[in-house]
Amino acid sequence: MKFLTFSDIHENKKAIAELAKRAREKDIDFCVCAGDFSTFGKGVEFVFKTFQETGKKLYIIPGNHEEREGLLEKVVPVFSNVVLFHRQAVEIDGYVFMGYGGGGFAQEDAVFRKIARQWYGNFKGKKIVLVTHGPPFATTLDRLEKRHVGSKDYRKFIERIKPKVAISGHLHETVGMTDTIGSTKLVNPGWEGMVIELK
Repeated sequence: MKFLTFSDIHENKKAIAELAKRAREKDIDFCVCAGDFSTFGKGVEFVFKTFQETGKKLYIIPGNHEEREGLLEKVVPVFSNVVLFHRQAVEIDGYVFMGYGGGGFAQEDAVFRKIARQWYGNFKGKKIVLVTHGPPFATTLDRLEKRHVGSKDYRKFIERIKPKVAISGHLHETVGMTDTIGSTKLVNPGWEGMVIELK
């Protein structure tokens, strides 16, 4: 399985065109976006239409720019290839993709903890990919100047359930960076995107 993942494109037409071009290539099975594909909700339909035309599925979670209530629920059903998996787990080719979007710099999240307990109970021992908008705490992906601003709850969950990969965005300063927590690879794919291959 090989997929293209990206985040924080903020309706940038050049970045969207480049990502869609890569998505069309035969080796890419589907795409995953970790949020902030719009500018405070502007440009959502353009992004979805562009990726719809690639013929590949686009799995999305909202970023903090897509948190307006009902925004995505209204638009997503129009596009058959766009799948919103915010606060949901979807199985793709033997992997469980867990999505949790939105948020800014909150380091603790009671709603995420509740959902994470359900996921742990339902999917412990499965092959997992975690997709969040914000990064986990105390890694290269969440470092701003001299402090770490990521989610402590995401980190605890990663340490507990040990996903194969954890994808996040949000921080433009750490775009393109990777790190690890235990055996889990962490990536911030940013607007240029990254191709991830899993077996």
